[in-house]
Amino acid sequence: MTTTTGELTALVNGKLEGEPGIIISRASKIEEATEGSICFYSNPKYESYVYSTLASAILVSHDFVPKQPVKAALIRVADVYQSVATLLQAFEQSAPQAAVIDPLASIHDSVHLEKNVSVGAFSIISRGASVGRDTVIHGQVFIGEQVRIGKGCIIHPGVRIHRECIIGDECVINYNAVIGSEGFGFAPTEDGTYKKIAQIGNVVLEDRVEVGANTCIDRGSMGSTKIGRGCKLDNLIQIAHNVQIGENTAIAAQTGIAGSARIGNRCIIGGQVGIVGHISIADGTMIQAQSGVAGNVSESGSKLYGSPAISYSAYLKAYAEFRQLPVTVRRLRELEKKWQQSQLPGEGAEHKP
Repeated sequence: MTTTTGELTALVNGKLEGEPGIIISRASKIEEATEGSICFYSNPKYESYVYSTLASAILVSHDFVPKQPVKAALIRVADVYQSVATLLQAFEQSAPQAAVIDPLASIHDSVHLEKNVSVGAFSIISRGASVGRDTVIHGQVFIGEQVRIGKGCIIHPGVRIHRECIIGDECVINYNAVIGSEGFGFAPTEDGTYKKIAQIGNVVLEDRVEVGANTCIDRGSMGSTKIGRGCKLDNLIQIAHNVQIGENTAIAAQTGIAGSARIGNRCIIGGQVGIVGHISIADGTMIQAQSGVAGNVSESGSKLYGSPAISYSAYLKAYAEFRQLPVTVRRLRELEKKWQQSQLPGEGAEHKP
């Protein structure tokens, strides 16, 4: 992509300080930028690079006040990170490619492909599946029977989408994610072994869901495991059967959610969080990394920390006291020793028989 500072300013609805005709051909990190690149500045730790960078343009906030002269053109915006997202999307989509069905792909005769669908080499699309227009299916993807995939999706290499699962519009599923794997269902028997419980449901991803690499979403034992519109799932997440996740919830890597848990809308869940099954978590809940949630969260906007998770503010107060525990114990022992000494008879005191 080759563009100008003027065009980029219009793209992010910004205000330009500098020449509008400066040529920009790439986006770079501020500490690595070279001539012809655009970078961004938001974290104060990187301010020194604003004055030394070789970038031709820098995205900054409206309230940024330089302490030294800046060589690069400045594009001032209301929200730097939102503007970066817009900018990077423009660079990614700058060179659209024509739809191609690779001759090494295996597509069943009953499959319905809408206009402008791409399918990569060694991908398999099974009987009765359908794929919406402008969707890109990269190589070595498996799509099971009766799967429905919406329009404008990107399915990266190695993804497996099993039978009867439904993928909405504009979804992104990253490398080696598994959608619709069997749920963990076993019934214990009298002789101590386990009998497998068939998992006959499916997975539904609503529109604009993004799924990270190696994430597994189990099919419902009956009914659907459902991921709401706009959810963003990181890499290496496990979502068990019949979990329901509301709209625009974001979940970081290595989180595990047990069966039939219900997560609300607009929740933010940190990395390595564990959530037990059959509980409900209210809208807007924020859960700190490595927390364990073992009971219902009924209050919207709750902030949780710890294992088992408690109120975020209560955890920080308790942790501050915990860190002082060795000092507190030492002082307590000193006080106990002084008290014991005060109970001993003084010099010359009479001892009663």
